[in-house]
Amino acid sequence: MDPLQLDPIVVEHPRFAQIASPGTRLRKLFSGLGWAEGPMWLPSLRALVCSDIPGNRIVMWREDEGMTVWRDPSNRANGNTLDEEGRLVTCEHQTRRLTRTEHDGTLTVLATHFEGKRFNSPNDVVVRSDGMIFFSDPHYGFRSKTYKIDGKREIDVQNLYRLNPATGEIAVVGGGFFMPNGLAFSCNESILAVSDSGVNAFPLDGPRHVRQFRCNQYGELDEAGPVITVQPGVPDGLRVDELDNYWISAADGVHCYTPAGVRLGKILVPETVANLTFGGDTGRTLFIAATTSVYAVDLLVAGTPLASPRCS
Repeated sequence: MDPLQLDPIVVEHPRFAQIASPGTRLRKLFSGLGWAEGPMWLPSLRALVCSDIPGNRIVMWREDEGMTVWRDPSNRANGNTLDEEGRLVTCEHQTRRLTRTEHDGTLTVLATHFEGKRFNSPNDVVVRSDGMIFFSDPHYGFRSKTYKIDGKREIDVQNLYRLNPATGEIAVVGGGFFMPNGLAFSCNESILAVSDSGVNAFPLDGPRHVRQFRCNQYGELDEAGPVITVQPGVPDGLRVDELDNYWISAADGVHCYTPAGVRLGKILVPETVANLTFGGDTGRTLFIAATTSVYAVDLLVAGTPLASPRCS
């Protein structure tokens, strides 16, 4: 039986049926990727871009065109987001840097080093409405068996960084991460959620959880409880909807949690999910990057076109 014909919506709390309608179909948009990551909806183009890390490319999908190659090579691009001006900000594994694609298509390098040392392999990124950029830097790029990244490790910890693109100032924020990964702001940007997929790298005692931090106007973080543990699999990418619910990737699909840590339900996906984003004309389509394919499901709630899911 085709798994896409099954009802992918699993309601575990009555509230979930009000945001994800039972019986809604999961659609496979395209396949053929080595490892799908960093999906991002581009409102100006009515298109989705997605990183194919092993394929060393960023692909684009439009409803009327299907999938095309948008950037090749991509420097093993991973996470993508949009800044306040609608420009794509990208984490590059190969070059271990953060870049921005300008409106004319040229690339601007935003960050390559911290205190004179090259980053490990920037993974995911989110931009606050004031332009402040937060990005995670685990060492997954050095663990790859399918490709090599440039140079040797220079930073022996896995940090979460804050970049002020106006000044170039970079600071370490948060702490105690094994493998910091996906990032998402709450609607009013007072909370920054950060996934830690450390169990992939530290199988004896590594975490598989999402931590929540209060974020002040200066971009400083303080722990803000509770920690949300995700299984099966590990939390990788995550997004926030207009009701402040977390949508978190997992091995069996996408899990939806309240900030209090109550799981409302799941969207089952036939491949392991890496990342996701809201988009489409109404902002209510959830695009899901899962191993070799990208899927879509229509919800009853919206995120925002930007990767830092915040409400207007």
